[in-house]
Amino acid sequence: MSRLSLALAPVLLLTSCRQDPPSDFGKLSDEFVYTNLSFSPSGATAAGLHEYNNRNLDEMLDDFSPAALDKQHKFHESFRNRLNALKPDALAAEDRADLRILQDEISLSLLDLDQIHMPLHNPTLYVETLGNALFSPYVLEYAPKPKRMRDIVARLKQVPAFLDQASLNLQSSPDIWTKVAVEEGEGNIALVDKTIRAEIPGDLKQAYSQAARSALDSMQKFQNYLKTSLSVRNNWDWRLGHDRYVQKFRYTLEIGDDADTVLSNAEKDLSRVRSRMFEIAQPLHRKMFPNEAVNDQDKVIREVLDKIAERHATPASYMEEAGKDLREATDFVRAKHLLTLPARSNLQVIPTPEFMRGIYSVGGFSPAPTLEPQLGAFYWVTPIPQDWPKQRAESKLREYNFYKLKLLTMHEAIPGHYVQGEFANDVQPKSRRVLRAISGNGPYVEGWAQYATQMMLDEGFLDHSPELALTFAKEELRVLANAIIDVRLQMLNMSDQEALDLMEKQTFQEREEAEGKLQRAKLSSCQLPMYFVGWRSWLQVREGYKKMKGAAYTLADFNDKALAQGAVPLAVLGQLLE
Repeated sequence: MSRLSLALAPVLLLTSCRQDPPSDFGKLSDEFVYTNLSFSPSGATAAGLHEYNNRNLDEMLDDFSPAALDKQHKFHESFRNRLNALKPDALAAEDRADLRILQDEISLSLLDLDQIHMPLHNPTLYVETLGNALFSPYVLEYAPKPKRMRDIVARLKQVPAFLDQASLNLQSSPDIWTKVAVEEGEGNIALVDKTIRAEIPGDLKQAYSQAARSALDSMQKFQNYLKTSLSVRNNWDWRLGHDRYVQKFRYTLEIGDDADTVLSNAEKDLSRVRSRMFEIAQPLHRKMFPNEAVNDQDKVIREVLDKIAERHATPASYMEEAGKDLREATDFVRAKHLLTLPARSNLQVIPTPEFMRGIYSVGGFSPAPTLEPQLGAFYWVTPIPQDWPKQRAESKLREYNFYKLKLLTMHEAIPGHYVQGEFANDVQPKSRRVLRAISGNGPYVEGWAQYATQMMLDEGFLDHSPELALTFAKEELRVLANAIIDVRLQMLNMSDQEALDLMEKQTFQEREEAEGKLQRAKLSSCQLPMYFVGWRSWLQVREGYKKMKGAAYTLADFNDKALAQGAVPLAVLGQLLE
């Protein structure tokens, strides 16, 4: 999600950091990755690709014109035909894994271009693309600051044409997509008018002011277009429907199980996890409420969780507490030697960019640029807005209480996404590293973060605190709910109220959390099940490795070797460890 960079020419990008020449398959992978990145200059900057085919990508915005989309379509179709001509049995196991990643990435792109049509219906695509295009040069130190600010000025000059194209493309949009686009659009306006403006060097102020004036006028014009024109053309359904969802599920998760199987497994696990929570909660309940004799499962769990939730940060201390939790988790991993911690010290805790808070309402992780891994990585924490009513702020703080904030930090940073991303940035050869970082398997990434958090508790983090164990069990319920609502909302017409009831009544989520997750489920698809299927798969792969190694097995050895593969489909990870 986040990328930093050193300005490198494409020939260097394709040949540096290799001890041996790339294989023929490596060259094919490079061709796909770099060409595909060049279609999205905003994504290229974030990934660390700054020049390609004699074009300075840092000065460009993405092109969503019909001609550009048709060019992308032809490229993906042609490349699919080339891949289909390969003989997988003639490839090494590592190359076969990469072939699967390439094939599924192409299938996803063609599915969107042919059937889902996001450029025609999702205004957040344009708002977030623009936000990333401006934010990456601001925050990622791939070049001296004056050069990066000139890149921003160059991109600002193209904003009017970019947003005019967006207005021409957008035919209709569901209310929720338009609503979030408007909210995130305000974040983009603040980014340009306040955040970046405040950092412009003196000799660039006039050029920035001129470019920003035109860009801001266009951004406000687009905001008005969303509110007055697109908002009345709201007959597009955010649901994918059965056929499109089944296809996207297959290409995105790459696990072998279909959506119906994953849904069935998740729903079966709900009662199992609730029973375990009841066992953990009962002694805590007797301690917290000595004068109550309660045997009702739901009541006992809920009352204990409510009591636990009372211990939380304030809106002002929320970010600071996340930083403390990060240091605590790092010290524990090092003391227990659960894995090899990254040698680079490039992790920063920063507020989630405003233009991304529609989908990252709690937090997230933005890894170091794939092509410039020595640069920064960011643990995003979404602050409590100052204008929120007290009740709404309290709901979020109760959900992300003392214990849950620790779990979030472990998931997003250490030993979760940050550690996984740093291992991924050391995969060799470079062609494999770049492919698996940019187009890698989502369940591998999200599953690792869940598995790694469980590992911390299993190894005694916070002295086997039952409060933390119960909070993590609640998180497991949430992982199950994530999978259930995504499949049911997108494929089986689950209603909003049914989704909220599942989250609030069966998985003990606060109202603010449940509503945020419902919005996220409508903004994305096939992402929420990644946690469940990935977590289960990581545990299965570890068990297989443990049996294979016998007495020679160690936890740190497994973690290091599995992470060293990069984000391959979990269905093949075990084979690569043999």
